[in-house]
Amino acid sequence: MSRLSVRKTYKLFIGGAFPRSESGRSYPVTSAKGEFLANASRASRKDARDAVVAARKAFPGWSGATAYNRGQILYRVAEMLEGRRAQFAEELGGGKKAALEQVDAAIDRLVWYAGWSDKIAAVHGTSNPVAGPYFNLSTPEPTGVVAVIAPADPLLGLVSVVAPVIVTGNTCVVVASERAPLASITLAEVLATSDLPGGVVNVLTGHQAELAPWLAAHMDVNGLDLTGVEDADLALSCEQEAAENLKRVLRPSRQDWAADPGTGRMTRFLETKTVWHPVGV
Repeated sequence: MSRLSVRKTYKLFIGGAFPRSESGRSYPVTSAKGEFLANASRASRKDARDAVVAARKAFPGWSGATAYNRGQILYRVAEMLEGRRAQFAEELGGGKKAALEQVDAAIDRLVWYAGWSDKIAAVHGTSNPVAGPYFNLSTPEPTGVVAVIAPADPLLGLVSVVAPVIVTGNTCVVVASERAPLASITLAEVLATSDLPGGVVNVLTGHQAELAPWLAAHMDVNGLDLTGVEDADLALSCEQEAAENLKRVLRPSRQDWAADPGTGRMTRFLETKTVWHPVGV
């Protein structure tokens, strides 16, 4: 007798665990050809609030870790992703060669950001010249909890918006690509087994229009990345909501995810602290 295969259940990723949506809702995910692939959880406002709570709880420990340690953990994520290349390529679909190239690019992007972990402070910080016997030092610090609306690119784009947020010490709540969310949950499985503390990255699947405004308005969210928002009216309303507590906002823009990412995304969600200290004798 032939056996039935065990179908994968795609859940949310909140606080290091994989709960179903508290609403019990799901929505069908289809391939580019319209073929049914799986049901993904449809996150609710309550799930978004739970994810923010988890991200805030994880922030002190993650931001307090050494930059070198954060880089080690991102490198470990790349290692784990390398070990599951075939699985990710299958979930991405399309041509096998193109899918493997995208997985390799995502792995390389993680390693690239891991290398920046203990260097961004030296590049972005400075010693300021002052008139007096004082040291005046400006150093970058993480801003806090960042809500990220991920782009349609289900893996390389997702890694390219999440890695720069967390490598600098922030924690995040990610709304995955609405059309292609499956790889994001599989990536969450990699994160859960790669030494990343629970709550540093939280992944929600569902409808952008339902989740983005609530994250934009949430008073315990400090930054908002709208890269994946394609509806101009939705992006504008999210910016307006974000103004209530002066969130740092990264507006949506067209991106070539294969291009050199630069340091802009890392510095976007950093605050600069300037301190004075007597020179001494």
